[in-house]
Amino acid sequence: MDKRLLSLGLSLCIWTTARAQETFLQQGSDEYHLLERLETRSGALSDELFLSTQPVSRRDAVHFLQEEKSASYDGAASAIDVYNMNRALSISGEWVAPNGDGAADSRYSLWHTIYRKQPDFIHVNREGFFLVANPVLSFQAGFDRDKPRQFVYNSTQGVELRGHIKDWAGFYFYIANNYDEPPTYVADWIEKWGAIPGVGHFNRSGNGYQYLQIRGYVNVPLIRDHVSLSLGYDRHFIGDGIRSLFLSDFSEGAAFARINTRIWKLNYQNLYLMLKPQSRAGEPATTGHKYATAHYLSLNVTRWLNIGLFETVTFSRGDHFEFGYLNPIIFYRAVERGMGSPDKVALGFNTKAIVLKHLSLYGQLLINEFTTGELFSGKGYWANKWGIQAGAKYFDAFTISNLDLQGEVNVVRPYTYQHYSSIEGNSIANATHYNQPLAHPLGAGFAEVIGNVYYQPMPRLSINARAMYYQQGVDMNGSNNGSNIFLDYNTRPADYGVKLINGPKADCMLFSLNASYEFRPRLYIDIGGTYRKYKVENNILPGQSSLFLTAGVRLNLARKDYTQF
Repeated sequence: MDKRLLSLGLSLCIWTTARAQETFLQQGSDEYHLLERLETRSGALSDELFLSTQPVSRRDAVHFLQEEKSASYDGAASAIDVYNMNRALSISGEWVAPNGDGAADSRYSLWHTIYRKQPDFIHVNREGFFLVANPVLSFQAGFDRDKPRQFVYNSTQGVELRGHIKDWAGFYFYIANNYDEPPTYVADWIEKWGAIPGVGHFNRSGNGYQYLQIRGYVNVPLIRDHVSLSLGYDRHFIGDGIRSLFLSDFSEGAAFARINTRIWKLNYQNLYLMLKPQSRAGEPATTGHKYATAHYLSLNVTRWLNIGLFETVTFSRGDHFEFGYLNPIIFYRAVERGMGSPDKVALGFNTKAIVLKHLSLYGQLLINEFTTGELFSGKGYWANKWGIQAGAKYFDAFTISNLDLQGEVNVVRPYTYQHYSSIEGNSIANATHYNQPLAHPLGAGFAEVIGNVYYQPMPRLSINARAMYYQQGVDMNGSNNGSNIFLDYNTRPADYGVKLINGPKADCMLFSLNASYEFRPRLYIDIGGTYRKYKVENNILPGQSSLFLTAGVRLNLARKDYTQF
């Protein structure tokens, strides 16, 4: 990130005298579903968690789980919920007990060192220093009906570390080598866009792709229990849904500085990102950087209603950060207009409501740009660029314990997230990073319905299903109908007559079913399958009907997800 920005952050680290550092739950952790479930079943929003802003602090998660566990003694929680709470508390055991030794003891350890604690390969807890080190391993074999060699596989080998030094700083580091032979429709996406979802640099190797993933951060408190600063390289997610129209964890991680402030029922986050501009598939990567800054203010208005306000600006300044955007309070639109800059600003509104201790209703509204006079004119003005999300989660559905359902609708107008090109021909201010969307994986110009089923019939077994259907306009033969967010919006064919599904219509349907069994904390065996059908009207482009079956084992990482698009 810009040297002056890093210097500012490091200066804050050096001069701060506060305590109570933090580490955070990694994206994809099982704990997120548990926290959302328990919060909804309690009937009241937590003033500690603020789950619409991820990652979530392990310390805050533990405090919430301890409160819920105490409340569970009256029999309100199921036996499986109690098991899940105990598991989660053990994994983040450094925050459970005052001495930082709350992880469950292992009955079997090597030399009283390796797996001395159930969830941790190495567990060090000495006065003023805490460290957990774990291997990261996976192997997954699969059958892909569309490949000439139908057997495929992927594997991961790595290590993760987390800990803290006294109360001054918390830290996390992850590094893993990956080899991946994805299903055919994902490989087609990779070749089209020159990117692997959630990955930065990669190399073609054999029948697949090889890449290294590195994530990490340092967190320091600025004002105890209220303001903290994190510097690192990782992913973020803003929202309560399967998707986010603001900022999702679909793309590769990014270098970031994050200031989080929590006072009363308010949580306010300032996020500063260094991003990679797009490059054309098959060509050398673009040099230089672009940047994004975001504000997200989350407020628990009542015990059951949360609202959030979001704004972001994406910009480039020839490899330096625009210090006008460091202002943590003022609206970016005001700054952008004051500087007469060409930057891309977006505003958003997020909401979540708990109903009857079983339902969580949520939604998002994104406003990229619109003209009031054209919004309701019915003429299909191209610059009415917005997106909307509406969803619901139903916990213990139909009185079946630990059966949780989720349904969601996402609609995004064409040309949303696009920007115009720079002199070099790259749309450097669009909402992308490493040739991947920063928000919704589909880009723009689509309507989507997506649903998840999560069922845990016994403590160690979980069953997950997903169904998805979407329609989207297709950009082809050099046309810009608004779905490809990497294009320059000045290449649009017309200013009016822009429909939601603009251009040739593509239909996609996907179903997946997976089962996971946890042998010991964070050691899983998985089995599953995915069916996907994609077709463009009048067969303008070749259709695709894909079947992908998998089985594998993983340790200390989330299951690989091929159901994003």
